[in-house]
Amino acid sequence: MTAVWMIGLLGVLAVSAALTWGARQYAVRRNLMDQPGERRSHGVATPRGGGIAIILTLLLAALAAAFVWPGARLELGVVSLGLLLVAGIGWWDDHRPLPAIHRLLVHVLAASLLAGLVWHATGNVLQAVLALLFTTSLVNIWNFMDGINGIATTQAILAGVAFALVLPPPYGLAGVVLGLACLGFLPFNFPSARIFMGDVGSGALGYAVAALVCLVSVRTDIHWLALLIPLSAFLVDAGFTLLSRMLSGQRWMEPHTQHLYQRAVKGGASHSHVTNLYFVFGLFSAAVFNACTYMQPRWEAAVAVAWLILATGLWLLLRKGMRD
Repeated sequence: MTAVWMIGLLGVLAVSAALTWGARQYAVRRNLMDQPGERRSHGVATPRGGGIAIILTLLLAALAAAFVWPGARLELGVVSLGLLLVAGIGWWDDHRPLPAIHRLLVHVLAASLLAGLVWHATGNVLQAVLALLFTTSLVNIWNFMDGINGIATTQAILAGVAFALVLPPPYGLAGVVLGLACLGFLPFNFPSARIFMGDVGSGALGYAVAALVCLVSVRTDIHWLALLIPLSAFLVDAGFTLLSRMLSGQRWMEPHTQHLYQRAVKGGASHSHVTNLYFVFGLFSAAVFNACTYMQPRWEAAVAVAWLILATGLWLLLRKGMRD
């Protein structure tokens, strides 16, 4: 039985890699390219839309899981529908740019599906509302943070592993599959990019991570604040960058290069160097998360608050250094 599971998981990796290769051929034929520009962090025209490989792999895995665990078909179907909605609007936007409000409405609709599952599982309206807001935010955060080679993919892999380790079987497989689907795409995007994820992948990947967080929230007793720890690199950089843009009166929804990782690249650091630094911070975040899940809920929350304050202080220090 173990051999069958190993073959299945290796199949996830192989399918993701094969689909990424196919997505690159499609993007080249259709001239679906990201061009360099003032608000971009790359210097050469690069095919985009490769993230569809990750999403299709996740959907195929969900289909297989529905046959193995018939009792979970409703939940798998709802999550898959939400994933399709976010990926679909992203695919459309990759081919023909859409107004931000149109994308946001679809994101909210998809997030409401996850919120409905949380409500059904817990009966807690507040938890469902938090799931709605969190999912909508994370879809856009992952899109904002997908600006240099490998950064969005590696952070999703870390999140998948971190949450897989605390989920009871067989739910932990969801995190493992997410990590493997991303790992199949990674060699095409890091250290040098032969294809970018595109909106079809980045937003939907944020949705997949949010779905995993929601799963942990209903299948474990871990305090909800602690669930933010593995995502802290993205939450802090995206959150405070957007806040600073709002406070300064800028049009915060417009593309920009003011995130910390973008400033580092503009300052001369390579994509690989910056992505690796975020990966190291993510490893520490995952280790802190794993360690604190053995504590009582109030101490989990205290550790989470302390870690987020530490991450915020580091962000402020690095941002000030780059500005100066």
